[in-house]
Amino acid sequence: MSFTIATAHPDDAAALGPLHLANWLQNYPRADVGVDESWIREQRGSSATPEGIAQWREFIEVANQHPSPHFCRVVRSGAEIVGYLCGHWEESITLGPMYLLGCAQGHGLGDRLMAEFFTWAGPARIRLRVADHNERAIRFSLRHGFEMAGERYLWRGRMPTLPMIREASATTDPRRVRP
Repeated sequence: MSFTIATAHPDDAAALGPLHLANWLQNYPRADVGVDESWIREQRGSSATPEGIAQWREFIEVANQHPSPHFCRVVRSGAEIVGYLCGHWEESITLGPMYLLGCAQGHGLGDRLMAEFFTWAGPARIRLRVADHNERAIRFSLRHGFEMAGERYLWRGRMPTLPMIREASATTDPRRVRP
């Protein structure tokens, strides 16, 4: 199976919305804290609705028109989208969401996506958040230079979440301001 990484196209929104929901349904259920399919659909189900897909389309259009504050790449196997990594710059750079279907895992695609994201972000500090029970994502993030950055908290009052930071490189000019 061959894979390509490409800049997301607005038409990709129709696949990304449902894929985002599928990611959550596959990776985040945790019965002991009440994170079940119903709660996930309540929190993230809108990504697969026409409105949610429109929001994905808008994000991609903005990312393509103004790449400095927005980043979005997709992984394709033929015409099918099998993964994505997005991020944005507000007060700091935030990585996420990121997801690869099982068929795309183990091929180095996550590493390649991170390399593209790090090139886009430059030497700036990057933050992300990860579900505290997603051990694979935590190991992946640690391997890419992220460290735990604070106490576990409950995202939307229920999802145990860990904040992580990848500090700016030593060559970062603290006066640097991204457009």
